[in-house]
Amino acid sequence: MDARQLAEDAETLADLLTDTVDGGASVGFLAPLDRGAALAWWMERSAAVAAGHLAVWVAQDEEGRALGTVSLAFPDKPNSAHRAELVKLMVHRAARGRGLGRRLLTLAEEAAAARGITLLHLDTETDSPAEHLYHSAGWTPVGAIPDYAADPAGVLRPTTIYYKHLTGAPAHAPTR
Repeated sequence: MDARQLAEDAETLADLLTDTVDGGASVGFLAPLDRGAALAWWMERSAAVAAGHLAVWVAQDEEGRALGTVSLAFPDKPNSAHRAELVKLMVHRAARGRGLGRRLLTLAEEAAAARGITLLHLDTETDSPAEHLYHSAGWTPVGAIPDYAADPAGVLRPTTIYYKHLTGAPAHAPTR
């Protein structure tokens, strides 16, 4: 999505974010998440997309509702232009169990490789369903940090850090 598309779809993305948080996924917010706060959060992302610091993909149903999303955050330092952080992989509860999370993950990995990214990293709540997805998709765990972040209920939980080297990406550092 470009910045304009993100702003236009912010309403349906806010619905996805509130559903994800209400469903117990630890994506940085506490439940219950106010829809206005979710909408404001997505609107704030459009500046990062416009600046090229964030790429956002959205899977939508026939009516245009967001069923899932994934983003890549790109560092702004010259020594880290070869890597990106996978952030905010979310799938609406009504769309789970059909492989959408894996398809979004694969899409982000392929887009990163096409951009010249050779290394991805992420963090996810330890023992969460997302952790199973990353492990089964070939991501390597680095370790866990105890009491890293509060889950949607406010309970401090550990997070596990993962990385993945991308194959097929150019061996040189990308230029932006």
